[in-house]
Amino acid sequence: MLYHINMKTKKTIAPTLFLIFLISIIYTILAVKPLSSEYSFTPVWKISTVNPVIKEETNAKHNSFFHLGQTLGYFDSEGNISLYKTFPAKVAISDSYFATYDSEAKNTVFYNSKGEKAGTIEASGFPFFVDNLIYVFLPGGNSFSKCDETGKILWSFEGTFPITAFAAKQNHTAVGLANGSVKVLDNETGATEIEFMPGGSDYPVILGLDISEDGQYIATISGHNHQRFVLSHREGNQQKIIYHKFFEKDSPYRTLVHFCKDGKRVFYNFFEGVGVYNISDKSEKTLNIKDKIISIEETDDFTILMGKNNSKYTVSIVDKTSTLEGGFSFNADSAFLHATGNDIFLGKDNSLSKIKVSRE
Repeated sequence: MLYHINMKTKKTIAPTLFLIFLISIIYTILAVKPLSSEYSFTPVWKISTVNPVIKEETNAKHNSFFHLGQTLGYFDSEGNISLYKTFPAKVAISDSYFATYDSEAKNTVFYNSKGEKAGTIEASGFPFFVDNLIYVFLPGGNSFSKCDETGKILWSFEGTFPITAFAAKQNHTAVGLANGSVKVLDNETGATEIEFMPGGSDYPVILGLDISEDGQYIATISGHNHQRFVLSHREGNQQKIIYHKFFEKDSPYRTLVHFCKDGKRVFYNFFEGVGVYNISDKSEKTLNIKDKIISIEETDDFTILMGKNNSKYTVSIVDKTSTLEGGFSFNADSAFLHATGNDIFLGKDNSLSKIKVSRE
C-alpha cells in the first residue's frame, strides 16, 4: 500500500516540478528583457545672436530662419549665421523670404535668405510667407492675394466676412471665415474648389484650420457654444465629414490645427490639451499638454510641439504612436523652434541652440 502511495506522489510531483521549471525559464527570459528606451536630449552647440560673426558662404545645403525679438536672420545646421538684421516694426519670414514692414505697408520689398532683393509686392497690405509661397493680406481683413516669386499678384480672394483661419500648402490654400465657412482655393488659378460649413455650433466661426498636403482632408476647430473638431474628406467637389468631436468647454482664441506630412495624423489644440486623431486606424488620443501650442515641427521619428504660457515655453516630444515621450521647459521673452532629421534648433532671446534627440 505504501509503495502505491509513493508512486502516485512521484507521478504528481514530476509534472509539478516540470511546470515550476518551465515558469522559471519564462520568468528569467522576461526578466532580462530590456526596458523600453527613452528619449534623451544632447546639446550640440549654442551660439549668441548678440553681435554675431557672419559667415555668408557655408557648406550647408539649407539655411533656417530665426526671428527673436527685433532681430532676424538665417543660420545653418553647423551654427553659422549667414544673415543678421535688426528691424524697427514688423517682419514676415520663412526659410525662403523675409520682409520688414510697418502698419502702412505698401509695395513692400522682400528679400531671399541671402539678403538679396527678390521682388516687390505690388499691393497695400501685410506680407506673409509660407516656405516659398508669397501672400499679402489686404486692408480690411477680408481679402488676400497670392503673388509670384517677384511679388506680382497672381490672383486675389475677396471675401465678405473676416478671415479667421488660414492654411497654405504647395497646391492649395484654405481659408476659414468668421461666418463659419471654409473655402479651398487652387494655388495656380485661385479658383474655389471646395466650399462648405463644418457647422454644429450656435455661433459659427472657424478658429483653427489645416489642409493635408494632398488636399484631400480638411480639419477645423469651429464655433462657440458647442465648439467642435471636424475632420472631412473630399469626395468630388464636396467635403464629407468623417469624424467630429464636441468639446465640453469652448476656447475663445484662435487655435492650432496641424496635419502630419504623411497625412496619417492630425493634431489640434483645445481646452483639455492636444488631441491627436489617427486617420489610418480611426483612433484618437488626448495628450496632457495644457499650454497653448504655438508651433508644431516634425523630424524623422517624432513630432515636436512648442507651447507657451506667459513667459514659459514648453517643448514636448510625441512619437509616431502618438505617445508623449517627454520634453523640457524654459523661460524667455521670445523663442522659436525648428526641426529636421533628428535635430531640434531652438531660439531663445539672444541665443540659438542645436539639440540632438536620440533614443537610449
